[in-house]
Amino acid sequence: MNEESFMKKEERRHFCRMPPCKKPPPNCLLLGAASYNPASVKSFTTIDAYLAGVPEPARTTLQNIRATIRSVVPKEAIETICYGIPTFKYKQNVIHFAAFTNHCSLFPTASVIAMFKDELKRYPTSKGTIQFPAEKPVPAALIKKMVKARLAQIESKKTVRKT
Repeated sequence: MNEESFMKKEERRHFCRMPPCKKPPPNCLLLGAASYNPASVKSFTTIDAYLAGVPEPARTTLQNIRATIRSVVPKEAIETICYGIPTFKYKQNVIHFAAFTNHCSLFPTASVIAMFKDELKRYPTSKGTIQFPAEKPVPAALIKKMVKARLAQIESKKTVRKT
C-alpha cells in the first residue's frame, strides 16, 4: 500500500491536530483503534468524557494522575482538552496527559523534562513527552515536583508588550 492510497493528503493528521505527516506514527492509534483513521478518533470536550473512553488500567492511572496534578495546581487552574488530550491550564498550558495503545504519556514541556532527566531515566522520553506503562505510572511525588517546576516557570515569565 503506498502512502497516497493510505489516506488522502489533506486527511493526514494525527489525532492531536499536529501538522500533516506522510504516515502516522505507531503511537497514533489512540485508545486502541484498530487502524489509523482520523475520522475514528473521537472529539472530547471534557476530561471526564475523555477518561470515560479510556480502557482499564489506563483509565485508573490517568484518574490518579489527574488528582495528583489537581492537588498541586492553583484553584484558578482549569481542566480542558487541548490538542485532543486532557490539559491543565494556569495562565498557559501547565501539563497534558493521555492514553495511547501501548502506553500513557505526560507532556510537561521539554524544559521540565530536562530539569528532571536523572529522575526520569527509567522512562522513555522525547523532547516534551514522558511515556510509561499504565501499570507502572510515574510516581505521584515526581509528578508533583514537575508540576510545581512548570508553575514556577509560568510565574517567572514576564509579559512583554510590543509598543
